[in-house]
Amino acid sequence: MAILGISKDSVESHARWKEKLGIPHPLLADTAHAVAEQYGVWVEKRRPDGTSTMGVARTTFLIDEIGNVFKVFPQVKVQGHSNEVLAALTGE
Repeated sequence: MAILGISKDSVESHARWKEKLGIPHPLLADTAHAVAEQYGVWVEKRRPDGTSTMGVARTTFLIDEIGNVFKVFPQVKVQGHSNEVLAALTGE
C-alpha cells in the first residue's frame, strides 16, 4: 500500500510542509493541475465576497493496486479523516 498526497503547490512548498508537520509520505506537485482535472476535482470555488476562482476540491481517493478507484471521500474535513480512511481500508 502506498499513500501519496497531491496538490497544486510547488515542490518547495511541499518540502516545507512535510518538514513542519512531519508528514512521512510523498507529496506530489501538480502545479499545472493536470491530475486534479483528470480526477474531476479542479473546480470553480466561490469566495465569501461573491467572486470565484479555480481550485482543488479537497478529496481523497482510494485506488487499488491495478488502478481502480474503489472509494471517494469528497469535501474532506481534516479532523477525523484519517480514521474514516482507515475504517474504509480495514472494512470496519
